[in-house]
Amino acid sequence: MEYLLGKTLDELTAIAEEAGLKRFAGKQIADWLYQKRVTTIDQMTNLSLAARDKLKQHYSVGRQAPRAHAESIDGTKKYLFSVTPKQPFSVTPVTPSERGTGGVIESVYIPEDDRATLCVSTQAGCKMACRFCMTGTLGFHGSLTATDILNQVFSIPESETLTNLVYMGEGEPMDNLDAVLRSIEVLTAPWGCAWSPKRITVSSVGLVPELKRFLDSCECHLAISLHNPFAIERRQIMPIEQRYPLSEVIALLKQYDFSHQRRVSFEYICWGGVNDTPKHANELLRLLRGLECRVNLIRFHEGVERDFPASDEKQMVWMRDYLTEKGLTTTIRRSRGEDILAACGMLVNQLNESGQQL
Repeated sequence: MEYLLGKTLDELTAIAEEAGLKRFAGKQIADWLYQKRVTTIDQMTNLSLAARDKLKQHYSVGRQAPRAHAESIDGTKKYLFSVTPKQPFSVTPVTPSERGTGGVIESVYIPEDDRATLCVSTQAGCKMACRFCMTGTLGFHGSLTATDILNQVFSIPESETLTNLVYMGEGEPMDNLDAVLRSIEVLTAPWGCAWSPKRITVSSVGLVPELKRFLDSCECHLAISLHNPFAIERRQIMPIEQRYPLSEVIALLKQYDFSHQRRVSFEYICWGGVNDTPKHANELLRLLRGLECRVNLIRFHEGVERDFPASDEKQMVWMRDYLTEKGLTTTIRRSRGEDILAACGMLVNQLNESGQQL
C-alpha cells in the first residue's frame, strides 16, 4: 500500500490516469490532500465511487494522528508519532523498548503571540553524534519519508493555525535531503499548501555538498549549528567538523546572497567558560565577517545529562550585546518546553500513550 501524502502534482496526475480518470483529477486529489486535508480517499467526494474504490486498492492517504502528546507550563506541546503508519489514524501503546527502534519520533508545537511554529523531525534518531545532544543517544534508525515529515505538519490539532515551520527536530535534515525537499515542495507549491518559503527554516550541522544543493534548490531560510568557532574545540563536541570543517561551510555560504529575503542564522548553545568568553566572541566576529547573518544564543539545559556547564544569564547578555555592538546581530533565543523534554536537543521519544514521560 502506497501513501498519497507527499506525492507531487505530476505523480498524482499519473495515479489519476491509472485509475481511469482525466488528467485534471490529479489536481483534484492534490486539493483534497493539501488544501481540504482529508484523511481518507472516501472523503474525495468529487471523484466517482468506482474511482475511489480503485484508488483504495493500491493507495491510502497516509495520515496518522499523534499517538501521544504532552503540554508544557509555557504552552509548548510535544507530539509523538509512529513512523510510516501501517493503518491510518491507528493508535497503539509505546513502550520503553520502542524508543530506540526508530518506530516513533517527536515534533514540537511552539505558540508565541501571533506566531505558531512547528519543529519537525526528519530522521528517527540521529547519526551526527553531537556530544551535547540527547537525541544522539538514541542512535540512528533511518530517515523519514516525505509522508512521515508531512504527517507531523498535517496531523496535529493546530495544523491549520501554523505560521512557521522549522526542520530542527530529530535528525540531520541535509542527511535526508530528498525527502526534505519533497516535503518543502508540497508545502510551497501552488498545487500544495502554497506557503511562502520564508515561513520555513531548515537546520544543518554543515554537510557541505548537501548544503549547496539545498541553497540552489529552494528559498527557505537556513540555520547552521555552530556552537564553537574554533575548529579544534568544535571537533571535540561535533564530529562533523572532522569531515566538513566549519571554514568550508562559511566559505560556501559566502557565495550566496542573504541580504534580501532569505536568511542564514547560526545556532550557538552557550556553556559557561567553554564557549562564551571574549576569545570566542572575537573569533565569531572574525569567522562571520562579510556574511549577512544573525547569531542565536541558546541556553543549555542543565537537565540534559551531559558534562557541560550552562552559561549564566549575565554572561549570555554580555555576549549578545558585545557581538551586536560589533555589528553582528545577535539574540538570546527563549527556551521553550524544557519541562517536557521538548527544548533544543532534548527529543528522546519519552512519551507513552497517556502523554507521560517513560
